Amino acid sequence: MISFGIKDIIDILLVAALLFYIYRTMKESGALNIFVGVFAFIVAWVVVDKLLDMKLLGTIMDRIIDSGIFILIIIFQDQIKRFLTELGSKKGWKSIAKLWHSGDGEKVRKKWVMPIVYACMSLSKSKTGALIVIKNKMPLEDYEHSGDMIKAEVNNRLLENIFFKNSPLHDGAVIIDNGKIMAAGCILPVSHDTNLPKYLGLRHRSALGISQATDAIAVVVSEETGNISYAYRGEMHLKLSSTDLEHALSKLID
Repeated sequence: MISFGIKDIIDILLVAALLFYIYRTMKESGALNIFVGVFAFIVAWVVVDKLLDMKLLGTIMDRIIDSGIFILIIIFQDQIKRFLTELGSKKGWKSIAKLWHSGDGEKVRKKWVMPIVYACMSLSKSKTGALIVIKNKMPLEDYEHSGDMIKAEVNNRLLENIFFKNSPLHDGAVIIDNGKIMAAGCILPVSHDTNLPKYLGLRHRSALGISQATDAIAVVVSEETGNISYAYRGEMHLKLSSTDLEHALSKLID
């Protein structure tokens, strides 16, 4: 007789949660098709080797499966790094701590969220292109060191001057960490997502790319239209008002 208890229910729920997290991470990073392909190969291997008992094809697939763990580590190294970083960030404990200090945290956050919003509004009016990356939990040091280090308090005039068309740093991204402009002129990974509208340029693709590789929020001001957008967890949100941007940053910044 097969016994089924609380432990088995917890086991199933944990596996379901893990599979959902993997699915969400792959979707956000643009690697969902690869993940589906790997899953389909594993299903095919089970059918060929275990159910149909095809010796030759089964042996070939066995060899691929044996070395598959190393192949998966190479293919999904960015996603594995992201998973381990988020696992070590103690997100749950921080969320609990926010319940006790929610009022103070909101006041501190507002001090440097609004200068970003004001800068984006001004840049939007003058149709000056901008790309601002706001760090959450995952480290961005590698991207910071690709540009020029600044380490200055967030200031809307400073942001506007950085992205002024004659500025040597205006083509790169600004990275902000906990109310400080850490670096400017930074180089970001470019997304190759084919679902992104073709009229969006390199800034938008870079914003989407950094949001797929990390949990950062990337705000973009279009040089062609002046529209404000932001990318977060592999999704692009277009044509925002200043109020939309303020609400989004206040909600998403940890």
